[in-house]
Amino acid sequence: MDDDFDFTKPADTPPPAASAPFKAAGSTFYNAKVAAEVFKSAGQEERFKPHQKVFEEDDPSVKGGLFKAASRMYYLAEGQVALTIGSKPLDSVNAGEIFGEMAVISGRPRSASARANTDCLAFSMDATELQKALGKNPEFALMLASVMYDRLRFIAAQLAARPKKGPQGAREATVFEPPLVAQLEAALPRTATVRYRQQEIIMKEGQAGTFMYLVKSGKVAIAVAGAVVEVVGPGGTFGEMAVVDNSPRTARAGTLEESELLQIDRPSLMEVVRKEPAVAMAMLRGIADRLRFMNGLLLAQ
Repeated sequence: MDDDFDFTKPADTPPPAASAPFKAAGSTFYNAKVAAEVFKSAGQEERFKPHQKVFEEDDPSVKGGLFKAASRMYYLAEGQVALTIGSKPLDSVNAGEIFGEMAVISGRPRSASARANTDCLAFSMDATELQKALGKNPEFALMLASVMYDRLRFIAAQLAARPKKGPQGAREATVFEPPLVAQLEAALPRTATVRYRQQEIIMKEGQAGTFMYLVKSGKVAIAVAGAVVEVVGPGGTFGEMAVVDNSPRTARAGTLEESELLQIDRPSLMEVVRKEPAVAMAMLRGIADRLRFMNGLLLAQ
């Protein structure tokens, strides 16, 4: 890994314009050298000829099987790949960029198609290979999370700036299954367990934070611009941005009922990911689901 790269400090590259499609390389936290090291060590080499399909829109993401292969995410080492939705051009992927990661992380169908524009050399990983890579390189998990949070921050800002159009249904999210919660709790110190009374504020927008939280019991409401957008119950997480990239809180969180939480700081998260890489996959999947939901709210307004 690139030991000189600080995942808590954005690069000097500007964020993508509001009208531009969002891709990983557009994030201020993306580091091509780190991505190349991980994909080349953990992934498979693939080559594509001009006009050759890499993947198709709406291809289901499945974990193997007799007739369908698992979705793969790609690091493009050489060449250029075109992304399209339907028959309309979306964007192009250039050398040093990754693409196709959302289908692998979320386990959902592709939202776009990809075809080679030129002769291409790429390295690819499926979900199993990604999870193994995250255990060996927890910093890569934080980079992927930071990239996804860049998009979440943009969406949250857009929602906050728009007038409300009536109530929006709040999403109920579960990230960690009970066995994984037990593994996570066993890897944390006893002081990681905290309790909050009903109707108690846990964090506010703009605050600095050092912990992310996992709900053991109870329910926590997450609000953006005064509107509840998510209800986090047992197995759900919130506040991850503070741990991933030291950014200020972008939402308010308060208990709907008496709640017991696990609070996790950055060093603890890194150590847990090394021992239990499934924790990183679950966290990334939760961010992807939140991103999909928040983007739906934005498109609905």
